[in-house]
Amino acid sequence: MTKLLSIIVKNLPAIYKVLAVLVTALLILVMFPYQNQGTHYDYVVDGYWRANDLYAPYDFNILRSEDELDNEVAAARQKAILYYTIDSNANAAALQKLDRYAAVHRGEITNLRRLKRTIDSIYTVGYIELPAGVADLGDRTVVLLSGNVGSERSAKNFITADDINNHLLRDSILQPNIRYDATRTALELDSRLSQIEYSSNMALAGELIIAKGEKVTAEKAQVLRSLEAENDRRFDKTFSLFGYSFGHLVLSLLAFLALFMFLHNTRHLILESSSKFTFLLITILLASAMVALVASINPEWVLMVPMCIVPIIIFVFFDMRVALYVHLTIVIILASHVPNSFEFIFYQLITGMMSIITVRDFDKRSRYFIVALVIFITYSIIYTAGVLSQESHLSSISYHRFIMFFLNAMMTLMAYPLIYLFERIFHITTGMTLMEISSTNTPALRELSRTAPGTFQHSMQVANITEDLVNEIGGNALLAKVGALYHDIGKISAPQYFTENQNSGFNPHNELDYAESAQIITSHVTVGLELARKYHLPAEVADFIRTHHGTTYTGYFYAKQKQEHPDEEIDQTIFRYPGPRPYSRETAVVMIVDSVEAACKSLKQHDKEHIDQLVDNIIDSKINADQLGNCPLTFGDITQIRKMLKDKMLSIYHARITYPTLNAEKQ
Repeated sequence: MTKLLSIIVKNLPAIYKVLAVLVTALLILVMFPYQNQGTHYDYVVDGYWRANDLYAPYDFNILRSEDELDNEVAAARQKAILYYTIDSNANAAALQKLDRYAAVHRGEITNLRRLKRTIDSIYTVGYIELPAGVADLGDRTVVLLSGNVGSERSAKNFITADDINNHLLRDSILQPNIRYDATRTALELDSRLSQIEYSSNMALAGELIIAKGEKVTAEKAQVLRSLEAENDRRFDKTFSLFGYSFGHLVLSLLAFLALFMFLHNTRHLILESSSKFTFLLITILLASAMVALVASINPEWVLMVPMCIVPIIIFVFFDMRVALYVHLTIVIILASHVPNSFEFIFYQLITGMMSIITVRDFDKRSRYFIVALVIFITYSIIYTAGVLSQESHLSSISYHRFIMFFLNAMMTLMAYPLIYLFERIFHITTGMTLMEISSTNTPALRELSRTAPGTFQHSMQVANITEDLVNEIGGNALLAKVGALYHDIGKISAPQYFTENQNSGFNPHNELDYAESAQIITSHVTVGLELARKYHLPAEVADFIRTHHGTTYTGYFYAKQKQEHPDEEIDQTIFRYPGPRPYSRETAVVMIVDSVEAACKSLKQHDKEHIDQLVDNIIDSKINADQLGNCPLTFGDITQIRKMLKDKMLSIYHARITYPTLNAEKQ
């Protein structure tokens, strides 16, 4: 049992990711209710059949068109017999009501006998009740039942409410004595409706339904709809909820497996971070929820869902390849749950790719509107081209589609606040955050500039050089630049102990032993990490503070300690930086540039020979000390770094022309 628990604890991150994927796939399945999955065909009336010849797979009835059926039903309703019965008590009840009314309202009724005669005459003719929703029966024939015997009468022979001029009698006294029998009438109507033929013909198995390239006429379209209805009926007859659910679940898991393999092979750092992996799953889940909600209201509105929000957000947080792969995964998973799967896939793939390409250099707010415009134009072009390819003309184009595309594009602007929200929830740093903290007006850099101006200038120089190098060899140049800006922020606590800030000629290290000096120098890493927490710097930026010296020694003080105390055992941890070693291309470049830039200032001669030798020595020392062993820099990258650093150092510290001094007395 203990061994099992140990294995579970050891593999807890992997177990969590597997369970998270399974739960996500199950939630997506639950979001979309069962939809009839019988075979349906892609065609447009008056367009041309693009698929191969279609033969009837089995016998089926060819249904009549909806217009024909509606006309038949309307005719049946019009011809249906209306059944009525005689209420023999209505006359007496009306006379009693009139007597009660006259007793209460004395003086209002001047001729009670005349009103009673009027009532008798109305009921003698017959006061007919109209069915609900019918204003006038005209001369329709009705059947008046007396017991089980019925006699046909014309409705115009009876008195209706409109024929009674006396408001008192019509509104308060009289009730129809020719009462509508809704039950018998409904039975009569059902009998007539049951006689309507819903199919006009039958297609036999193996019969050619439509040939490739043939025009889809209204008649052919009706045959195709009949075949689709038969497909749906047969599918429902053999439907298994378990099989349906299991099949969709497996398809979703396969899509997630493909995404997992891509991340494992190319972006393993995302898999190693539970928060980043959870973030990807939640974006997939949210996109699925939006589509499910809209599809439940009206499946035709699915294209209004701003699906491109997901690849835009993923691109801002990670990169283009991850954004594209996640978008592909979502589209593949949702395609089997929405109507017109092929249309959905085509729209979303093309528009998603266009949005990912357009979202590059997403450092200006105006870029969001450009992306929205590109999305609207792409959707519109796809729709227009699709109509032309199917029908060869634009007469049947629906402008409601363009409204949906416009709403889709406008809702894509929600990406901006969502990016900020996800940053705060998942603590993932985006390029926009890096742009914000790269400003020298941030509290941390202002404090560095004020208390340690030499360090600030050094950091600026390192940042500019690092950005150029990372742009050249590949990597996140913005992250490298920001990391370089903050890498020495820990020197704020004791700026006078670092040579770049010593301008008075006094060196406080002269009053300390070498171990104390080394501890002060190495402490700028730990102090820098504390300041990073204080100023809420992202973890990715704090990594540059942690790794820019790796696990190297404070060379000067360590060498002096060994030189002056050769027989003493030295505690190397005092003179060694805490590390760790650089683990990325960006942190490795900052380590190299930091050392080279600082060392170049101490050179007495800044000619090409001395600078080349210095750069080579520093890079070789880092390699020999195994400081670059954990980072993915290649030999080609290091060669490129050497060359660029030599050129940059030479251009920065090049010898300047000595201008002749003019003798003011001779002027």
